[in-house]
Amino acid sequence: MTDDSQRFTSMYDECRQRVWAYVVSRAGRQVADEVVSETFAIAWRRLEDVPEPALPWLLGVARNVLRDNVRAEVRRDAISAELRTWIEDDVAEQVAERLSVLKALTELSEDDRELLILTAWQGLSPRDAARVVGCSPTAFRVRLHRARKRLKREMDTAAYPGPRMRNLSEEWS
Repeated sequence: MTDDSQRFTSMYDECRQRVWAYVVSRAGRQVADEVVSETFAIAWRRLEDVPEPALPWLLGVARNVLRDNVRAEVRRDAISAELRTWIEDDVAEQVAERLSVLKALTELSEDDRELLILTAWQGLSPRDAARVVGCSPTAFRVRLHRARKRLKREMDTAAYPGPRMRNLSEEWS
């Protein structure tokens, strides 16, 4: 066993229970194992940075991992809430229209969806959207045109009762 392996094993054996107890006291048992695992994975990657005694450093790392988990959960909840408002808060016709577009969007590639969402829902100009995806405005316009054609084809072939593409083309221009 190398010195690093021995040091890490010793640190793990000495501190794991206390780090786990700290995480349980902050977030409960459900997330404790995952956070402790991530904490010690970080400790292994940054073993040279771990001071003696290691416990305070490990508790700080665990605290940061917990904070990152909370931020990620808040982001997921915000996205879910936004998607629910897209569906729940609209009047019946708008709901049917939006659902048909959303269903058609799910059939497209991630890249096509991104182009359409950047221009339609984020309201970015093709020039600004091109910066986001990392291409020239001309290339973006070509990709956007193709994505719109694929969306139209998807809506036509599935016989969605939703909006006519003429309206979408105006809205997404």
